[in-house]
Amino acid sequence: MRIKKVSHIAVAASDTQQAKVLYQDILGLNFSGSESVEQEGVTTHFYDAGESSIELLEPLSVETPVGRFLEKRGPGLHHIALEVEGLDDYVLKLREAGIALLSDEPQMGAHDMRIIFIHPKSAGGVLIELCEKT
Repeated sequence: MRIKKVSHIAVAASDTQQAKVLYQDILGLNFSGSESVEQEGVTTHFYDAGESSIELLEPLSVETPVGRFLEKRGPGLHHIALEVEGLDDYVLKLREAGIALLSDEPQMGAHDMRIIFIHPKSAGGVLIELCEKT
């Protein structure tokens, strides 16, 4: 059980084309692809940033968690994702410590990663995603 790296920083985006101009055209980050994640209600757009990446979250509708986030807060930082080894052990340890999670079990996310989110109320106001390659 260990944290390997910051996997990505996710940004809720209302205009992914405008964000592309910043991240790819101006900052020079390599666009590495888009993926629809139906169970999360988003299309993800990844830009490589060294060993990590920037993930732009585009909601599939306003009724999704990211859609509601944009309605309430507008575009901006959504979550920080940490790539781990031993996700199931982390889930047990978090539960034993009384840390609130957004789901009972890890789900499948983008890039065939198993994911689970730590609720911001248990993480100093920050939504934290733990992810593990399958």
